[in-house]
Amino acid sequence: MSQFDDETLGIAGSGTIACGLAACAAGRCDRVFLWARSDESAVRAQNDIAAACQKLDRPDDVKHVRIVTDLTDLSEATLAVEAVREELAIKREVLETLGNALADSAILATTTSSLGIEELAHASGRPARFVGLHVFNPVERMPLVELCFPDEADGETRGRANAFCAAIGKTAVEVPDEAGFVVNRLLFPYLFDAVRLLERTGMAAADIDACMKLGTSHPMGPLELLDLVGLDVADSIGEALYADSGEPGHRPPGRIKSLVREGRLGRKTGAGFHSYR
Repeated sequence: MSQFDDETLGIAGSGTIACGLAACAAGRCDRVFLWARSDESAVRAQNDIAAACQKLDRPDDVKHVRIVTDLTDLSEATLAVEAVREELAIKREVLETLGNALADSAILATTTSSLGIEELAHASGRPARFVGLHVFNPVERMPLVELCFPDEADGETRGRANAFCAAIGKTAVEVPDEAGFVVNRLLFPYLFDAVRLLERTGMAAADIDACMKLGTSHPMGPLELLDLVGLDVADSIGEALYADSGEPGHRPPGRIKSLVREGRLGRKTGAGFHSYR
């Protein structure tokens, strides 16, 4: 029995990260609650979790996940994970609500990929029981979790967060509280430079991706990867990186912003730098 076996998991959100996390945890925890904002989102989340469990070759695990539409229904969780849209105001609202609803002993986590952990920890009202839990998409396959703790986080919080990562088959690496942590801090200047190359030369997105896949053995080209991340998410991450560092390479290129305005957000909308229809 691991330290995680006694936890009840609550997940606030019904997007790709939230559903992937629920599927991974369902195999190790009999009680997983996932909050969706609407009945429509709840149905979509149920289907997405079932598909993720299928990919993990554990289709029966979906029965361990209960979908709720009232955020306070997560109050039974001993470990609650906020996985809503990457916007500070939205995350602060959800974290404050959860912070008030959870038991004092419960741990609250955020899946932010670019926002400051100290600020979110204090917004939750429980900085001693708070952790940044940055998982990667697709959650079912990616083995890394970047763990980022506020200064006030106590030893029990650190131990339980690491136990959770191990229980769902992830490798946890503790990282500093800097915008983008480690992976995105290093990755996004490369991705954005690929977009600038496309803007400057008029090369086809497929050709740029082919060069990086065939020339460096990357599993995905940079523009394919941006489409997978979501161009709206990439734009938010880039703006946060630029605000933190002031480095021009961290600023999202104009092509990304124009695609976002057109609603071409990548795979999730069927079109971005590439077409998926």
